[in-house]
Amino acid sequence: MSVLVFFAVLAFSLQMRNAWEQRQRIALLGRYLRNYQIESLMETLVQGYLRAMGEGDPERRNSVWQVMAQHEERLLGQLQQLQADLAKDQSGAWRASTLPLNLPLAVLWLPGASFDLRALLRVHTQGVGSGIANQGGLSQRDRAFRLSAELLLLQHSCHWFCRSKMVASARMFARHQTHYLQLLAAVAPTTRAAYLQALGRRPAG
Repeated sequence: MSVLVFFAVLAFSLQMRNAWEQRQRIALLGRYLRNYQIESLMETLVQGYLRAMGEGDPERRNSVWQVMAQHEERLLGQLQQLQADLAKDQSGAWRASTLPLNLPLAVLWLPGASFDLRALLRVHTQGVGSGIANQGGLSQRDRAFRLSAELLLLQHSCHWFCRSKMVASARMFARHQTHYLQLLAAVAPTTRAAYLQALGRRPAG
């Protein structure tokens, strides 16, 4: 009986530690994000792109693109400033586990299986900037599709950092009916390669 009690106490302790670590990461990221409108701008853009792509009237569609262009520049500026803010914090608090499930003290136990959110944010900011500049010369529709993927992958990274990869992927599918691998395939090749490198993985092929 004492063995069962020991394992019950151990499991409870690990669960409490894991919950505490998640709260710490959420609070840390939230402390920086509250100075910006990044989340609301991302939501506005994703919804605006869908509206523009579904608009049959060319004049109204162009009007939506013009409004979205203003939001794009605001978002990029805020992402760049957030990246600069996070770069000033040289603590190890920005690391999270790359394991599917978050385990307590995983970053300490398996430092090689972890990522730095600041590195991912640099990748995402570059990807969003390249998408806005349309360096690939895509059509408006394809450009909007790619930018939507860039933004949603950024959102996924933030949720991954705060919770876990599994939770982030589940939220992505629940809100946008998009699987993580579909999202990764939809971003620019340069974003995908840099993203996988920041996670410590080799790009396929």
